Order: sequence, then C-alpha cells, then structure tokens
Amino acid sequence: MAALPPKEIVAAIIDAFTDTGAAATLISDVRSHPRRFYVVAGESAFPLWVYIWTITHGGGAARPRNEYRIQLTSVTPPLPENPDGPTLLLGYEPNIKCFAGFDLRKHKSFSVGSPSIQVNYKTLRDAIRDGFAYSRKGNDEIAIGFRPDNILAYALNAESMHESGTDARVLTALEKITRLGPIDADETAVLPPERKRILAKVSRLVRDSDFRRKVTIAYDRKCAVTGLQLRLIDAAHILPVGASGSTDEVTNGLCLSPTYHRAFDRGLIYLTEDCHMVVNPKKKNDLVRLGLGGGLVEFEAHLGREIFLPADRRQWPNLAYIRAANQYRAS
Repeated sequence: MAALPPKEIVAAIIDAFTDTGAAATLISDVRSHPRRFYVVAGESAFPLWVYIWTITHGGGAARPRNEYRIQLTSVTPPLPENPDGPTLLLGYEPNIKCFAGFDLRKHKSFSVGSPSIQVNYKTLRDAIRDGFAYSRKGNDEIAIGFRPDNILAYALNAESMHESGTDARVLTALEKITRLGPIDADETAVLPPERKRILAKVSRLVRDSDFRRKVTIAYDRKCAVTGLQLRLIDAAHILPVGASGSTDEVTNGLCLSPTYHRAFDRGLIYLTEDCHMVVNPKKKNDLVRLGLGGGLVEFEAHLGREIFLPADRRQWPNLAYIRAANQYRAS
C-alpha cells in the first residue's frame, strides 16, 4: 500500500493519545521529521518527538509474506533526539490501526539510501489482540507492536522496554504478561532489580490498558453520570487500586468523564448501593466554606439519579465493591 499522507499519519498519533485519555498537540510542521508534539496527560505534560512512517510490505516475490517494514525517507543521520522528553521511532499500519516501535538507539545512525526496518506482521496482529506484542530481530533488538490506546504507556517507557526486552528471559516474561498470564517466581528470581522493575511496570500498564478497554466498551464509551461520549471518558476503579480487595474486573469499574472521575476519586461524589451517584455533603460543605463552591449547581445537575449502566447486567457494579469503596472513602 502507499504511504499515508502526512496529515493522516499525524492524525493517527493524535487520535491514539486521545484514546488513552491524554491530549497531543502538533507544534511542528506536519511534513517534517521529527514530528513534534506537546502531550498533556492528567497533571503531567511533556514534549514528544516522533519519527514515523507507514508500515508496508514493500513488495517483491522474494520478500517473506509476513515481513513488513518502514523505510526511513526524508531524514539524514544521525537522527536528532529530544533533549527534554521522549523520542520515538515508529511505524503505523493503517489497515489494522496498529503501531510498531523500534529501538532508536539501534537506528539513530545509518547508511544513506532510505534504509528499512522490518517488523513481522504477526506481531502487529497480536498487538491488536493483546495490547502489546514483541518480536526479536536479528541485531539484538526487539520490535514492539502496540495498540493505539497504549501509545502513552509506550512513549513513557520505550527505552527501558526495548533495553530490557533484549534479555531472552525478560522477553519471555513480557510475552506472558501481555497475555495476562501468570509468571513463575523462579523465572524472575535471577533477574537484576532493574529488569524486575520494568516487568512490574509493564504488568501494571497491560492491566490498566485491559481494564480501560473492558470498562469503556461495557459502558458504550459513555460517562456513567452524564451520558457524555465525545471521546472524553476515563475508566475509574470503584474500589481504588491499592485498596485491599480491589480488582481490574469490569464490575469494579465505571466509565466517567474526567471531571466526575476526579470528583469520584476525591470523594466529592460516591455511588450508592442502588447505583445512584450522589454528592458527599461533608465534602460539598467544606468546599463552600472555603469559597470553592463555584459551579456546584451545574455540577450537581447530573447527580442524584441512577447512573447509565452497561447493557449486560453481569457488568453492573458489584455491590461488594461499592460498599468497600464507600467505607474506604468514608462516605
């Protein structure tokens, strides 16, 4: 297939960050390399540089059927790196809407003549299913396929993921983690501490991604309080991560717009046992007393009624999680 126009490949990046609940703004020319973005994710923000090309088969009967590639055109070595944040080297396959990430350190310098970097197409298909997927390349490098909703996680951890993945033991563990499979303690006992840390981090990233995907689909990508879609929703845990008994089950999740997500996490609102979202009068009174009650009338307009629930009753909030959460937050 032909390479995507610059506007479309930039739009794919921006849309991917939107799917994570973040926002990416292009601050460079749409045609130039690297594309420079400013990313805002929650309360953090950072500049991001991205070298990206369309993933294509490249043609030719001699080329293996599953061997796809990006071709580094319109750039000259060595590739400049972002001094203030991450720099990514990516490919994008628009047919299945999947990204591939490559180790920038392995390709920062290269011979002239539009060199190519290969990725197995099965890696991309596995990434769409599992969120992340990995394939070992012949030059002591791994290519990492990732679904668009994992672009933020990849951007913040790309260097350590590529470095750790070159260790065959780590790569085996990463593949199990990505499929949400159990890891035998004996497999990681001999790993250096920094390798164990990246495994723990990727494990959390995979679970977070899986949780967000399941919850947002269950709630038809609508805020459970307002019914708002507009790609302005988060997946919130009813019983917070870290609290005893918290899980990543859909029944411990709510789909919420960011304002109501923050209000829920901070205890300003809470879910009753009959699935009504209501304001916490103590927290409300505290805000009014501090002179911070502006907008409460509009904020409360959506409260006091049953939330929008999943069509599948089996995915409705579990009563045990609601009770535990309200006790945890002392509602």
